[in-house]
Amino acid sequence: MHKFAPFFLVAALAVAGPVSAQDHGSMNHGATKTDHNAHAGQGAAQSAENPVIHAYQDANNRMHADMGIAFTGDADVDFLRGMIPHHQGAIDMARVELKYGKDPAVRKLAQEIIAAQEKEIAQMRQWLAERGQK
Repeated sequence: MHKFAPFFLVAALAVAGPVSAQDHGSMNHGATKTDHNAHAGQGAAQSAENPVIHAYQDANNRMHADMGIAFTGDADVDFLRGMIPHHQGAIDMARVELKYGKDPAVRKLAQEIIAAQEKEIAQMRQWLAERGQK
């Protein structure tokens, strides 16, 4: 399996998983702004009452906020600085799965994702530190 395959699977699960289709922030996916506005609020009451939705929304919001890095213009540095919070988002989502998920195969995948993403975050931080970057 390619070393980034678990990451892409988490991304796919995030889109297709238990989060409502309206709860995907600024991602367009072909819908018009009018489409999004027409559906705004449909899941608001449900999400406020559902701890799974709330947990995924929190993880997603934290990831997107943390990805708002100050770009340096160095493609390597900027890539790693953006990928660290992106990987952390995958870890946070996997932890939601472990807390609320029931399917043994998905739970196993979540554990594997945590291990892989933590290892890659350590590698990225080390690379940055070796070059005097944060």
